[in-house]
Amino acid sequence: MNPTTVLVPPSLERDLAALRQPLFAYCYRMLGSVLEAEDAVQDTMMRAWRSAGGLADPAGLRPWVYRIATNVCIDAAGERRRRALPMDLVAAADPHGGLGPALPESTWLQPFPTAPADDPSERAISRESVRLAFVAALQHLLPRQRAVLILRDVLCWRAAEVADLLDTSVDAVNSMLRRARSALAAAPADPGATEPVDTGLLERYVTAFERFDIDGIVSLLRHDAVIDMPPVAFWLSGREAFRRWLIESDLGCRGKRLVPIEANGCPAVAVYRDHGGRFEAVGIQVLECAGGEIVALHAFLQPELFPVFGLPATLG
Repeated sequence: MNPTTVLVPPSLERDLAALRQPLFAYCYRMLGSVLEAEDAVQDTMMRAWRSAGGLADPAGLRPWVYRIATNVCIDAAGERRRRALPMDLVAAADPHGGLGPALPESTWLQPFPTAPADDPSERAISRESVRLAFVAALQHLLPRQRAVLILRDVLCWRAAEVADLLDTSVDAVNSMLRRARSALAAAPADPGATEPVDTGLLERYVTAFERFDIDGIVSLLRHDAVIDMPPVAFWLSGREAFRRWLIESDLGCRGKRLVPIEANGCPAVAVYRDHGGRFEAVGIQVLECAGGEIVALHAFLQPELFPVFGLPATLG
């Protein structure tokens, strides 16, 4: 069904469009997948378009649409295995070994495109609430607990509003929130959670990577840095292990071009590989930084993520 064929007042149409990006971030936190979040937002908008003409009170649009999105995400989460990062699943790899086979896309947490907000306080909240460590921790919660924690602690909804959205009581919402907060408190801390985006560190990393300067790359990492590479379960612990892998691996950084971006509130790069004069999409790297060093390097070797970041599949 084409949504443009539904008779919706222009003001309501604008309000629905304005909710698309906040819903995208909400669905990403719920699902841990930027691709699933896109699908969830599209499904939510289609359902909203079909029914918006009969909405009795336009002022109730936001909670009504979030109710639809929450139900879509809870249905999508279902009984499937939670999305994770490699270090949540297996022990650190031998840097002399191979990467191993790729696991299904549904196994992995995915990066999320973030952009500067006009309001600095809004930007800080947005960055912290899409950090990979935070989103990974959310995946340990039951879907309804996840929704309660995001709506209450991230989006600052009142308990009564959340209770109405979930068709439950305020006491039940408060109980779920307590359990969710307790579970999150036990999760590993995000080492770069209080760090602003370090553009200088990102520039040095890009320069070293494109020059295939292994010493230069490794010097930017903290001694205990973690390096992972979804969709394979291979990950490394410590910069010296990464140095050995770069020296021995034929998948290192030679013949690459990097485009600086931002993902999950962190500096990031889109990596392209030289293929006969054309540079083809390889993956998205997210750099978690603290104290002027890279403490985690998440290399998502998934070219299918590029369109979500507004990136081309090839560079001339």
